[in-house]
Formats: sequence, C-alpha cells, structure tokens
Amino acid sequence: MATVVGPAKKHRSLRDHAVSLSRGKQFWLFQAGGWTIWVVLLVIRDLTFVPAEYLLGRVTVYVISAIMGILLTTGLRGLYRLVWENSITVRAATVILGSLAVSAIWQPFNNYLDYVSFGEFLPFEDFQVEDLFRGTLSVAFFTMLFWSGLYFFIKYYQLFQLEKEKSLRSEALAQEAQLRMLRYQLNPHFLFNTLNAISTLVLDKATDQANEMLTKLSKFLRYSLDHSPLDRVSLSHELETSKLYLDIEKVRFGERMQLEINVRDEALNALVPSMLLQPLIENSIKHGLSKLEQGGKITITATIDEQNLVLTIADNGPGIPEPMLGDSLATFKGVGLVNVRERLKEMYGSNQSFTFSNQEPSGCKATVVLPYETAEK
Repeated sequence: MATVVGPAKKHRSLRDHAVSLSRGKQFWLFQAGGWTIWVVLLVIRDLTFVPAEYLLGRVTVYVISAIMGILLTTGLRGLYRLVWENSITVRAATVILGSLAVSAIWQPFNNYLDYVSFGEFLPFEDFQVEDLFRGTLSVAFFTMLFWSGLYFFIKYYQLFQLEKEKSLRSEALAQEAQLRMLRYQLNPHFLFNTLNAISTLVLDKATDQANEMLTKLSKFLRYSLDHSPLDRVSLSHELETSKLYLDIEKVRFGERMQLEINVRDEALNALVPSMLLQPLIENSIKHGLSKLEQGGKITITATIDEQNLVLTIADNGPGIPEPMLGDSLATFKGVGLVNVRERLKEMYGSNQSFTFSNQEPSGCKATVVLPYETAEK
C-alpha cells in the first residue's frame, strides 16, 4: 500500500537531508584542512635537520601518509557512527580499540615509507617485523586518539548548534504565533466598538451618518485584511491608515474632533508595527474627547531622538487621575492598550518603552519609543 507523505513531513525530510549534507561537507573540509596542517608541521620540523636533497622525498612521504590517514580515519568515522547511540562506555572502548587497530595499519605503512624516502630499500630478507611496528603505541596511537577526540568534540558541537537552531526556530514560531494572536485580537475589538457606534446612529435615525460610517469601516477592514499581523510598515503608511479610522470617528463626532499631526520628514520612513496608532488614538477618544461636551483635539507627534523613534499621541481631555498615573498601563485593562504593550514586548524586547503622562494645562499623552529603523531600498 502506498504511503502518502504530507507537506510538513516532506519539508522536514528535505531540511534534515540538507543538514546532513552540510555536516558531511564540513567533515571533508576538516579532514583536508587537518591533515594538511599535519603535513605542514612535519615539513617545518624537518627543515631544521633533514638534508636539503631529502626534503622533496620527505614531503612526498608525508603527503602519502596523510592520504592513508584520511582513508583510515574515514573508516574510524564510520565505526564511531555505528556505536553513536550506545553507552559512553561502549563508545570509549570503541575509540581505544579502533585507534589501536588503525595505528597497527598506519604506523607500519609510515615506517616503510621512511625507508623509501631516504633511498634505503632493504632486501626482503633484511626486513625486521619490529621495525615496521616501531612507534605504533606512541606516535600513531596518540595521533589517532587525538583525531578521535577532535571528531567527537566537533560532532557534539554540531549537535549543540543544531539543538540551538531548533530552539531558536521554536522561539521564533512561538513569537510569531503570539504576534498573530495579538494582532488579530484588534480586529474584533475595533469592530465591536465601531458597530456599537453605528447601532447608536441607526437608533437615532441618522441613516446617512450610519451609511457613511459603514463605508469607512469597510475600507479600514480591507486594509486590515491586506496586511499580515507581522508586518512592519512605514510611519507614513500607518498615518494614512489611522486617518481611515479617524474618518470613521469623525462621522460620530463631527466638528467636535480636531486633529493635528506633527511628524518630522525623517520620521515618515521609520518602520512601526502595523495598526500601532489606532488603539492609542481610540484611547484618546474614549478617555479624552468623549468626556468633553465641546469636543477636543488629538495631536500626533513623531521625532527622531538619537537612534530612537519617539511617537506621542496626546489629547486635551481630563487626563489621568494622579493615583493612577504612576502605573497607568497596569491600571488600564482595555484590550487595545494591553495589546499594544504585549506586541511591543514581543517585537522589540527591552528596546522599547510605552508610557503615559499628563500634560499641561490638561490632557493625557501616550509615548512610544522604538528603535529607529527604515526599510532597505
């Protein structure tokens, strides 16, 4: 029976295959680089006492020996991979026995090459077995142990990096999910308030105003649907969106609501989270303008202070009562303000601030400070 593999499983399989290929390439790079360094060090050593006429032969011997070393240690790698899932005792025993076995092959090979390099070919009957194995338990064995130690160190380091990448990827996915949840939370909140206002207009038989408000609402929601919850947009773009929301509120407030925008030119290109201003403007209208029979004024200001974008949304309403001023964000439990606070924390961590203060002669001011970033062109 055929097995159907889902897209997510296919993606994981391809990603794991790519990681495996990457680690394989790293192994061969380390092999080539490490044995090259070994050859260079031996040649540098020989420069001090080997006659010049023998140097080329010695270099040749070391290169051939390094090639043999690469072949043998590649075999060791295969052996270590076979016992990788076993206990540490089994792996340690495999390292010792494997290094000893490889040394018993590599060192006789090197010893024979030593004769060749100096032109001292010995007749077959003059070969001494103990000469071939000279150094097996010293130089060759400890060289292979050193190689094995490096192999396991690099292997564990790669696994550590892999786990770190998985952890970072998980954190990024969790942050993305949190941001999406917070951002989508704004739409029903805003929609609920606006529909309540439209309902009031309908009850008051202000059908023209209600129809105009519905038209503005549809434009605003279209914008919301066209932008990802994770988008960061230019401040100029965010201001245009906020004007759509203000147009909706103007249907309700008419001439009672005044707007002033003071934004420096260099601040217009600054990147901000989409739908950042709307909850802050809504807060000014709800707790500021709606408290004044004659209406009031909202002022939006944006400046660049060193490497930060400083946004303020101020109104001339009654302001915040003094007992609440010290910890206003903790006291205000509205969905919009809590949403802004949590989104800023998720996106910027400690590199942001969101505060409230009273201003003279009256009114409240919300201040958002973000890192100043612009879109790459």
